[in-house]
Amino acid sequence: MLGLDADPAALRRVAEELQAEIRSGRLVLARSNFDQLETVAQELGFTPVNAILLDLGVSSFQFETATRGFSVALDGPLDMRFDPEVGESAADIVNNWPERELADLIYRYGEDRQSRRIARYLVQHRPFTTTGELAGAIEQAVGGRKGSRIHPATRTFQALRIEVNRELEQLEQVLPQCLRVLQPGGRLAVISFHSLEDRIVKHWMQQESRTWVPDPMRREGGYERQPTLRTITRKPIEAGEAEVAQNPRSRSAKLRIAEKLTTT
Repeated sequence: MLGLDADPAALRRVAEELQAEIRSGRLVLARSNFDQLETVAQELGFTPVNAILLDLGVSSFQFETATRGFSVALDGPLDMRFDPEVGESAADIVNNWPERELADLIYRYGEDRQSRRIARYLVQHRPFTTTGELAGAIEQAVGGRKGSRIHPATRTFQALRIEVNRELEQLEQVLPQCLRVLQPGGRLAVISFHSLEDRIVKHWMQQESRTWVPDPMRREGGYERQPTLRTITRKPIEAGEAEVAQNPRSRSAKLRIAEKLTTT
């Protein structure tokens, strides 16, 4: 098994828990983002592969570690990077981006209808250095919680995290790589946690399993194609009541599975 993660803390935790598997050679860990999956797999001699699991987004461990800056509820540095040594932090974006670009980001990746109000308030009151400062400012911007159990900063935090880690861009890049490194009959399973991720996975699997592609320039016509995937799950698998009771964060998880049909 080859395990990839951009977060060095996650790799250290796994290495400590699975020392025997690593010593025996059954498990190899690599510090890498998803978009390097094909390169890493080839360099380490893992191609072709039987199966791939993509567990998208942020982990419970990251949410629960205040110093990583992912949580609305825990005060910590405004960071949000999976790899704390690479790229812009959330603070860089909040404190430096123009108001219009910040509003567009919150709307696009956070799907928050109050994105312009939030961005205007943040620009007027920045700089921000901690998650607590940012969450409090967003709460002020929208006029408080108004009885909702979900903190009003949740969507903005999601948008910042997705941008900081290029999550959707990397997902779009890794899916074709999965198809190339899988052997025929190999399976790809993807667990997503919000609609933006699930939509990308769903549409890609549908596209690769089609036998007919409509002509985008005309209302009628198109061409036949050889499908490269067979979808195993027509609808995503979701957590049942028992699983949600045991693990509340599984409530939003969606699992989609497909099988490779042809060599590419």
